[in-house]
Amino acid sequence: MTEEIIQKNTEHNTTSNTDGNASGNTGKSTTPDTSSDVVKSSDGKNTQQVARKSFKKNPRRIVRRKDRARSEFIQKIISIRRVTRVVAGGRRFGFSVAMVLGDKRGRVGVGIGKATDTALAIEKAIRQAKKNMVKIKTTKDMSIPHDVKVKYGASVIQVIPAKGRGLVAGSSVRTVLELAGVKDVTAKIFSRSKNKLNNAQATIKALNELQL
Repeated sequence: MTEEIIQKNTEHNTTSNTDGNASGNTGKSTTPDTSSDVVKSSDGKNTQQVARKSFKKNPRRIVRRKDRARSEFIQKIISIRRVTRVVAGGRRFGFSVAMVLGDKRGRVGVGIGKATDTALAIEKAIRQAKKNMVKIKTTKDMSIPHDVKVKYGASVIQVIPAKGRGLVAGSSVRTVLELAGVKDVTAKIFSRSKNKLNNAQATIKALNELQL
């Protein structure tokens, strides 16, 4: 009798252990399965597609430089100077930029910009050059109808038509005539002034006095 009771107890313990192990195996595992995450992250196409979809949903889009509308005017800097202003607290340094704008179709202008930063001074010079834009009178071949001689400050400039010779000029005078689109002319500077801004302003004045 005692042997039968011992055998029954051992059988009962073994069955309970097997049931416990089975129930433990059927439960959910505590370790996370990251195999799917690894596959998704390693797949470059899927991540790119997700990024594109999120970019389309975002209303803020990056505007590239090539997508921006290009300005119709060509700009050239003729002089950059560092200026100093004396105030009560000491000296303040800044920059002065002189710039020429033109479309090479008869429109040209000169502007000056002053600021503590070079980029800001250039922006101011561009705005002023657009305000000072003039439309010159040229012939069909983009030359001038007659010669003209003007004086602006200490600068004295003469512009003469020269058929077939191209553009013969120097310094800022050539820059103004080139951006205005003028061809087959010869420009002469009679004064000793080397001020590029005054020479450019004198050229604008000479072109503005042309009459057909």
